[in-house]
Amino acid sequence: MAVIVALGAFLMTLAGGWTAQRVTDRRHLVLGLAGGLMLGVVGLDLLPEAMHAAGREVFGVPLALLLFVGGFLVAHVVERLLAVRHAAHGAADNGGHGGHGHGGGRVPQVGLTAAAAMVGHSLADGVALGAAFQVGGGMGVAVALAVVTHDFADGFNTYTLTRLYGNARRRALLMLFADAAAPVVGAASTLLFTLPEEPLGAYLGFFGGALLYLAAAEILPEAHHEHPALSTLMCTVGGVAGIWLVVGLAD
Repeated sequence: MAVIVALGAFLMTLAGGWTAQRVTDRRHLVLGLAGGLMLGVVGLDLLPEAMHAAGREVFGVPLALLLFVGGFLVAHVVERLLAVRHAAHGAADNGGHGGHGHGGGRVPQVGLTAAAAMVGHSLADGVALGAAFQVGGGMGVAVALAVVTHDFADGFNTYTLTRLYGNARRRALLMLFADAAAPVVGAASTLLFTLPEEPLGAYLGFFGGALLYLAAAEILPEAHHEHPALSTLMCTVGGVAGIWLVVGLAD
């Protein structure tokens, strides 16, 4: 049953990516919505799950929160290191005149890394889905609703993140397909083993921190850079509200 539900998540992920690529003429609205969806997923879905699963403390701080901060810092450090390396290559390629390279200084590897993290998150979704059905039907239905619905946001964000950093459309589609297939693979894996709850919670905390960094430091500033419009802000608020609705219905 879990694998069948995961196929629904597969289709929803593709639908989210298709939506993201079809509205490129309203890029600021797409980015505003993506930022809101990411913020909602982190604050209302990932972090509460991580806190519940990885509840023990490390030196007075819950493990999930510690890894949440760690994920935020790692994302920041990785982006800065890649940006410095990219700038150095740009300077060399332009005879020391400090060219920005393609994509307006964006680093494609950052987008691919972020998309790969989304794939890892979707894989964990599939594992959680399979584990929920092992616990019992009621739990399985609740988790299925949450996974299938918010995988639309995952597909939307995976495509948007990959393209935002200057990657070609083909790469973005490949990452989107990988993200769509990940829940099916994760759900199928639970037919062979069960992932302990605490490592899963630790991963969700770390991933949540990295995702929040991308939303707050990259996606939302980019959304408002050229179009500081009320409509963009409303898309962000709407994205958060949409995830809140999904979480509420799942509970």
